[in-house]
Amino acid sequence: MVELDLQIASTAAQLPTEAQFRTWCELALRQRTGDSELTVRLIDEAEGRELNHTWRHKDYATNVLSFPADIPDGPDGEPLLDIPLLGDLVICVPVVEREAQEQRKTREAHWAHLVIHGCLHLLGYDHIDDAEAEEMETLEQELLSELGHPDPYATDE
Repeated sequence: MVELDLQIASTAAQLPTEAQFRTWCELALRQRTGDSELTVRLIDEAEGRELNHTWRHKDYATNVLSFPADIPDGPDGEPLLDIPLLGDLVICVPVVEREAQEQRKTREAHWAHLVIHGCLHLLGYDHIDDAEAEEMETLEQELLSELGHPDPYATDE
């Protein structure tokens, strides 16, 4: 089961529904055997820029930031506490909307991709090196395909 705390701190008029966010999160997190708790916070550019500057030292708003829960490890390397908390996703609404237009993607497909992408980061996936990027992107492509969305990494060449 996924417990989703959806926080809307954006002035945007059109947003995906809570049911859509839940569907995208559940799909991305279904490989987890236990329950999952996460927060998805929808923000505008000022907060996005501030958070990206604070945590990544980049002076612009980015589409999605993932903040995995900081659960201490025990002596065996396993989490000390067995809690379902995964962390937080912070999504900058104006950036997502602008990217969807610029990349000629449907709003729904781009939103689904970024929520899935962020959830995978909460599970420990990353794209720092080529092998990790290929694994993460392949999983994103498979999950989005299940939703009927095209490959987000395809180019029109």
